[in-house]
Amino acid sequence: MVDHHRFLAFDLGAESGRAVVGTLQEGRLSLEEISRFPNTPVQVQKTLYWDVLALYNHILEGLREYTRRYGAEVEGIGIDTWGVDFGLLSAGGELLQNPVHYRDRRTAAVVEQVKSRISAEELFRLTGMALLPFNTSVQLLSLRLSRNPILDCASTMLMMPDLFAYFLTGRKCCERTNAISTQLFDPWKSEWSAEIACRLDIPAKILPELVDPGTVLGELLGPVRDAVGLKSGPVIAPCTHDTGSAVAAVPAQGDDWAFLSCGTWSVLGTLNPDVVTTPRASAAGVFNELTIQSRILCRNIVGLWLLQQARAGWMREGKSYSYDEIVKLAAQAPEGGPLINVDAPRFHAPTDMLVAIQQYCAETGQAVPQHPGETARCIVQSLAFAYRRWLDEIAALSGRTFRVLHLVGGGAKNSLLCQLKANATGLPVIAGPCEATVAGNVMVQALAKGLVRTPQEMRDVIRRSSGLVEYQPQNVTPYQRRFDEYLRLVEKFPE
Repeated sequence: MVDHHRFLAFDLGAESGRAVVGTLQEGRLSLEEISRFPNTPVQVQKTLYWDVLALYNHILEGLREYTRRYGAEVEGIGIDTWGVDFGLLSAGGELLQNPVHYRDRRTAAVVEQVKSRISAEELFRLTGMALLPFNTSVQLLSLRLSRNPILDCASTMLMMPDLFAYFLTGRKCCERTNAISTQLFDPWKSEWSAEIACRLDIPAKILPELVDPGTVLGELLGPVRDAVGLKSGPVIAPCTHDTGSAVAAVPAQGDDWAFLSCGTWSVLGTLNPDVVTTPRASAAGVFNELTIQSRILCRNIVGLWLLQQARAGWMREGKSYSYDEIVKLAAQAPEGGPLINVDAPRFHAPTDMLVAIQQYCAETGQAVPQHPGETARCIVQSLAFAYRRWLDEIAALSGRTFRVLHLVGGGAKNSLLCQLKANATGLPVIAGPCEATVAGNVMVQALAKGLVRTPQEMRDVIRRSSGLVEYQPQNVTPYQRRFDEYLRLVEKFPE
């Protein structure tokens, strides 16, 4: 009698990817990373591409490693990636070119062209998504404006996780949690928006069949099975957008919670039954996204990237600190130090993060941090207040009162950040799991196989399986005063 169920999750990020085995046994989930690989874009003349065939080869290697360790059968294979990027296929199913990286410069001047056809406000009302230079809609219009023949040659557009699933199974479709990131999706009808495609001169014929997370896409193709040594392996669409997978793994109960998926970048939000497209929502820069059987109202915020870039600056100065050492130094630094507006454009891609922080503090009349602990404390405290700021806005937009904040992702390991968030928000912060994206990927596969019946049962399994840590608010009154200072700072010095 089988007493366990084993799945394979591929989680691809903008810098690296990994293959993780998820084993479900006696109502608990365990995860084992069996392979990790780089995701290095390639510049060819003026264009920045994803090396999609190298990534696919790494997926095949992950499948081979699974076979070496666990044998020739797996109950499910799921792939999640970042959003917005895509590949174009010919009528015969051939990939017409390597997918272009969302940071490529081809869309730099295209946003204004989009606005000449449909305003940013109307786009938000129709899609629930803000107009950004890297959106799929903008990328596709750039092809039309540059008279690139590839758009007319294309028969099908597949988002990145769907492209890899097509390589494995031969099935062409798009899972909805990633489809909504295109800004070509109608969130009310849960279908492609023919109106937006028409107004942006994007051929609707390239938009593929839509499927829900948890759809069984099919068995591995015969040549794939032969190449990796598997006898059977159904490919199952998880929440293929990594945000959707991470939210699916929030180990929450009830409906009075918010989440913060905190890593290099952060997503803060809540499950919400309605699409929110009011002028206030547009001004707040929120997004209406999807997870398993639910909508999400969320906002993207800079995350631990600030600390990562500061660490890189210290390394250039010959000071090598581990992240644990940085957190310890920050905890030892005095409270009441300087704050920065983490949403200010100057912090998004500075040449030197340390210099950018020092200049901001000097320009705003604050003490300039001199030591690594003071700088780290400034970053972590400012992040906590930024999360409070946008949590209050999401509460107002959704009409919700939150009683707990769940923190998932790598930030769950940063005990100082967790405690400061509890202090800043006045809410208990429950930290964990750190591996939320792969946990959500695996559990949606388990849902597809009937091993759990509802998203809440998925969350219950993850809660039982994770070493969660709860942080209670401390010294709330002085933190409220400091939060008021932060709001005045960002209003007066937005840049």
